[in-house]
Amino acid sequence: MEDSYAAEAETLKYWLALVRIPALGSIRINRLLDRFTTPEALFREAAGSAACPGVPESVKPYLRNPPWKEVERDLQWLEQPGHHLLTRIDVRFPMRLKQIADPPVLLYVEGDPGLLSSVQLAIVGSRNPTATGRSTARQFARSLSAAGLTVTSGMATGIDGAAHEGALEELAATIAVTGTGLDRIYPGCHTELAHRIATHGALVSEFPIGTPVRRGHFPRRNRIISGLTLGTLVVEAARGSGSLITAREAADQGREVFAVPGSIHNPLARGCHQLIRQGAKLVETAQDILEELAPMLGYAQAHSALPEALHSPDRWDPVYRQLLSVLEFDPLPNDLLIERSGLTAETVSSMLLLLELQGYVSSEPGRGYCLTLKYDPDAAN
Repeated sequence: MEDSYAAEAETLKYWLALVRIPALGSIRINRLLDRFTTPEALFREAAGSAACPGVPESVKPYLRNPPWKEVERDLQWLEQPGHHLLTRIDVRFPMRLKQIADPPVLLYVEGDPGLLSSVQLAIVGSRNPTATGRSTARQFARSLSAAGLTVTSGMATGIDGAAHEGALEELAATIAVTGTGLDRIYPGCHTELAHRIATHGALVSEFPIGTPVRRGHFPRRNRIISGLTLGTLVVEAARGSGSLITAREAADQGREVFAVPGSIHNPLARGCHQLIRQGAKLVETAQDILEELAPMLGYAQAHSALPEALHSPDRWDPVYRQLLSVLEFDPLPNDLLIERSGLTAETVSSMLLLLELQGYVSSEPGRGYCLTLKYDPDAAN
């Protein structure tokens, strides 16, 4: 066992050394690996050949004198529980991410690496959203998590943080892709949130341990967020927002782009309106997204991922019974349902979405929600 671990560490150290070489981005590294097959072969060629064709002259000194001291920091980080390294040849490396034009060479993961291959939707937006935008992001995250999707974002303040919180409130896993090394948490105000994400989901980065905050790293992080997911939802974003970079990456990668519209007087709605004019799908509820993604994931899959309590009336939990008891076969407005049930607005909205997906309630535009003939009060009591 010790010999096996030593051999694995010996192999990993070449991967770690490769991504630490200055001026070698992921595109160039992937091209070199396509030619030399393995990092070890590339380092051996550089050490044993004065010519080493195909390798830039500026890079050769680093290949002949690898940064082993810095690599040791990565190896020490990997020794800690829950810490993983996924190289591009690892079977756990997410297939969707492999398919983008510029995939990362490797991923540092704290948490569950298997989650990276789950069915995901990205939720991104302004770092300084309105209260409504924050609530909208949280509500979408809760509803989509309840429907079986993993919510992925960038752990920034504002919409990103609200999306992660919404997923965690649903007791679902969530993925945060960072623009720093995973030994550093940015922003600092999300330290507690980062620990919860690592415990219940995964923190992910392509940047080596010790990498500090750098402005240029966030656009690169964004391509991973969109690359891991089936689509990207933008909740609030001003024109020129970094969230629009994520949306553009998603479109370039052939993924879906969704945007929540807002007031024409709200500057944070202008980025979303711009996306809609460019072809993004305008969405008002999580169901709009599920319907659009249905051909890709199979509606049955999203349908079957709903809480077990909704599949059989005799197993509805007390909270659902509480809401159902105040619904009628004539439409009632949301505010009245909230008042009568005593539940929060977010809880009622999320539950109504799931009940509608199951066919027990229907929405009447401008009038509210009502029970359908599928609902049998006797069976539910």
